[in-house]
Parts: sequence; structure tokens; C-alpha cells
Amino acid sequence: MRDFSLVLVFARRGQGPATAKAAKARFDVEAPSTPQAVAGESATLIWSGADQFYALFANAEGQSPVDALRESFAGKASLSDQSDGRALIRISGPSARKMLAKLSSLDLDDTVFPVGAAAATSIDHTGVNLWRGANAADGSPIFNVLVFTSFADSIWHSILDASAEYGTEIVASHGL
Repeated sequence: MRDFSLVLVFARRGQGPATAKAAKARFDVEAPSTPQAVAGESATLIWSGADQFYALFANAEGQSPVDALRESFAGKASLSDQSDGRALIRISGPSARKMLAKLSSLDLDDTVFPVGAAAATSIDHTGVNLWRGANAADGSPIFNVLVFTSFADSIWHSILDASAEYGTEIVASHGL
């Protein structure tokens, strides 16, 4: 997926609580303060470090992603548009965990990495943000991988190679 808005929201010094309150008001979900992803109706907020998170949301027609958030976070947080610099890969299916275990050192068992868990980690030696979304309709886990676009092809081919023994179905999406 490449057709989405992604903004890094980084609280200014001493503005962590005010930034969290602004996020709650803007997105109607609590900003993550620990490694987790929180899905709301209009956005998913993904922890990225102390007092910072990514806001992932549908493209705002006719408006830059930063402009769409500027008023909500004015004076509280710095905003950085990451939309064109990242690709999003969603992985699901009954063997998703097994496949990801070939590429990542994270323990992705339900008891350790439940729905909403997030990590800044690596896949096949490439830095990524990984989080667990709500399960698919068939009960399979959904994992989201946010990777720099310059590494997306490499990660994509690693995922295809790692998933070959389980079977692969590719579904393209142009939006959230």
C-alpha cells in the first residue's frame, strides 16, 4: 500500500501530555505511550518512541497530511510528513507468524504480541515498524509492516521467498 497519509507527531519539550490530549481530541483514541498501535475510526496511531507516534490515515483530498493536522497540534508537537517515504505491507493468513519468524527475531505469539502490539524492529536486516492489527474475518492474525519505500522492494521479495512454502495470495490495495 502506498496511497495513505503518514505523519510523525513528535511532542515538543514538556508538551507530551498536551500532545496526547490533542491526539485524543483529533482522532478520538488515546495516543500510544508504549509500544502499541491504537486503531480509531479515522486513523491508526503507532508508537514510535517516547512522546512520539505515527498517525496513519486516509489521504486528505486537496490538503497535505501535515496541513490536515496542523491546527490540532499547533504549539504542542512537530509534524513531519512521511507519506511518500514509507510503504505499508499487510500480512495475514494462518501461516503469517511462521513466515515472519523466518525474517524477524520478534516473538509474535498471541500471548507476547497481541492485537495492538507494536515494535520498531528489523525484518531481514532492514528497519521497520511492525504492529498487529485486528484479526482477519477467518481469525488469522494481521501484521502491518511500515518500511522505507527505498527498501520496500527488497522486503517484498524477502516476504515472498519466506512465504513460498505456505502459499501466497497477493491482494493489492491503493488505500486504507
